[in-house]
Amino acid sequence: MNPYQGKVRIRACGILVEAGKILLVKHEGLGSLGYFWSPPGGGCEFGEPVSQTLKREFSEEVGLEIEAGDFAGFHEHIDSRFHAMELFFKVKRVSGNVLLGSDPENTGTGPNLIDVAWFLKAELANLPKESLHSRASEFLKTSL
Repeated sequence: MNPYQGKVRIRACGILVEAGKILLVKHEGLGSLGYFWSPPGGGCEFGEPVSQTLKREFSEEVGLEIEAGDFAGFHEHIDSRFHAMELFFKVKRVSGNVLLGSDPENTGTGPNLIDVAWFLKAELANLPKESLHSRASEFLKTSL
């Protein structure tokens, strides 16, 4: 059984935009297409401030040291298996180069990270809607 199923999960996620592009990670094993692009982020650990969760998740997933910025929104996902409350923050790169990392929470039963990429608004608009996290889709409507 997937360790995230049947639990309410609080996630911290970061919106990193540079040169008009948003950074997204691709998860295998999620969504109706079998993959899903979303901003980097993950589960908050007990006693861990959200800003620290963001720093840890960006280091693990994309190899960047970041600084947490302004709150950018909330998203709640509920389906028959998962319930996630996601807090989104604008983030700024402090150091590092983007590289595909891993999800240490994945114990072999959850989704795997299989890609990391920068997307222009026009590129996001060409992706299947069901392959894209709704918060990433909102990037199409704003100028973060």
